[in-house]
Amino acid sequence: MLEDARATKTRIRTAHRLRRAALTQQQLEAAGSGIARHGADWAASMTGGAPATFCVYFGVGVEPPTLPLINALHNNGHRVLLPVCEPGRELAWVFWNPDAGFEQSRYAPILEPQGDRHGPDVAGTAAALFIPATAVDLAGNRVGQGGGYYDKFLGHLATAGKNIPLAAVIYDEELLPAGDIPEEEFDRPVPAVLAPSGLRLLDGHR
Repeated sequence: MLEDARATKTRIRTAHRLRRAALTQQQLEAAGSGIARHGADWAASMTGGAPATFCVYFGVGVEPPTLPLINALHNNGHRVLLPVCEPGRELAWVFWNPDAGFEQSRYAPILEPQGDRHGPDVAGTAAALFIPATAVDLAGNRVGQGGGYYDKFLGHLATAGKNIPLAAVIYDEELLPAGDIPEEEFDRPVPAVLAPSGLRLLDGHR
């Protein structure tokens, strides 16, 4: 059963990566604009417009573009934490600013910010989290990138009693019917998705 679940997630991940690879630059730019607009609105709704800290990630290649969202949050006076992959599938976090440089991760096919690294205790002060996904179903089950970093990070927050609002960032076509994505023991369901068309609370979280 475990192998069946993993095979299903691999199939979904592969199919969506192939679809993403066909996106044009114009489509990517439009997606980034929508994600930034709706993500910034969601952030403002949670903080009443007051400055806060948000965990985001830097989408690379044909992933949903998050740099416009990062810039929008920064321009609205918020602090932005971006992840760094560490050994043991752990995530560290770096406070981002427009002058910060990026470098290739040693452990994943992503770009990571340069700067002082902080642990889950600092990320646990965030007002909300924007996390990556390649697909999410309406029950909140998520297909990530396959590394397991975010499941482990969310587990740390749960152990610490941190129930931080979060949304998985996807394209509109990547929100699937409930039950399409199998749930494994280590999975952490997500309560919302942020797509170019808007933010949507999932079943049981409305």
